[in-house]
Amino acid sequence: MATLIAKKILAVALYLGLNSSLNLLNKWALGVYGFKFPIVMTVMHMTFSFLFLLPIMLFNTTISQHQAVLEKQWKGVALIGVFMAINIALNNASLVSMALSLNQVIRASIPCFTAVFAVFVENRFPTKLQAIGLAPISLGVMISVFEGTNDSSSDGIALCVMASISNALMMTISGRVLTQKLDAVRLTFYTAPVSVLVLFPLALYLEWGAFHQFMLLHPHAVTGILLGGSCIALSYNMVHNLMIQLMSATTTCVIGNVKVMLLLLLSSFIFGDTRHWHWKLIGGCMLTLSGFFIYSYGSLKGTQMGGAQTLPVSSSTTSLLGNISNMNIGNMSAQKLFSITPPPAGEPDLPLCKPPQAA
Repeated sequence: MATLIAKKILAVALYLGLNSSLNLLNKWALGVYGFKFPIVMTVMHMTFSFLFLLPIMLFNTTISQHQAVLEKQWKGVALIGVFMAINIALNNASLVSMALSLNQVIRASIPCFTAVFAVFVENRFPTKLQAIGLAPISLGVMISVFEGTNDSSSDGIALCVMASISNALMMTISGRVLTQKLDAVRLTFYTAPVSVLVLFPLALYLEWGAFHQFMLLHPHAVTGILLGGSCIALSYNMVHNLMIQLMSATTTCVIGNVKVMLLLLLSSFIFGDTRHWHWKLIGGCMLTLSGFFIYSYGSLKGTQMGGAQTLPVSSSTTSLLGNISNMNIGNMSAQKLFSITPPPAGEPDLPLCKPPQAA
């Protein structure tokens, strides 16, 4: 039990650190530096992930073993890759015709969407306290980031809502697949080419010409942006999948919302903008944190009532991560972090999106 708690704490720390690093790099590249090719960037990130993991996967697992896994899980893998691509494409498209603050307001509702979809996809019901906590978590972020609806169209809002729904579906299906003997590393490897296949035609049509010209003018900077971003994105995607596996899709979204609030406060301290704090930021922060405490307490009570929850993982996860990194983090190696206690023998392997059948 103590080991599992330590894994969760370390996973959350890595998730927050990698997510913040990737967001800061992307915001600097896309906004400050002028690298205005988000779809090309995503395609490069996914391509790098697949090519980096390919030799590791082939070394640890035979092609026939990959084939056996995909024969059982191909629907879930395909849906995750497609919904990931739809989320990215629609969210980027929505920003063309709506304010960024309104975009963030809508996306703050993703934990609520995820909790609803988790009931149908994962057969996972939130406790009463968890359900109560979700509302202030989302509302607090909405209040803090909202700056009005200027320069926002109904088309942009609709695209953003659809992107948020796609994100929630991707999260819940990932949660379902990760409970069926598929680990976080393999899921990253399998879904990357699916997203590339969906996004590459869009990148080719919308951005490739301008990207090629920009690349010729700034070859070293573009190489650094894409290579550095790809390394962080690969690490983040694996840790993101691990978070879903260790906790749940909804909890991962909740932590993402709390991270937004913490970043708002942290940036104010770092850049000396605390004098511009207003009631919306302070009230929204208090609302989000209070909701998080309620949600966390509900999760703790649910764990105590239902017993410690264990999650399945492929037996090759440890050897896979041993080839990726031999680094020790404190007294816990990366191998131990990604290994999870297997379920009791005889637990059924349920099909995706279908309820368990009676024995």
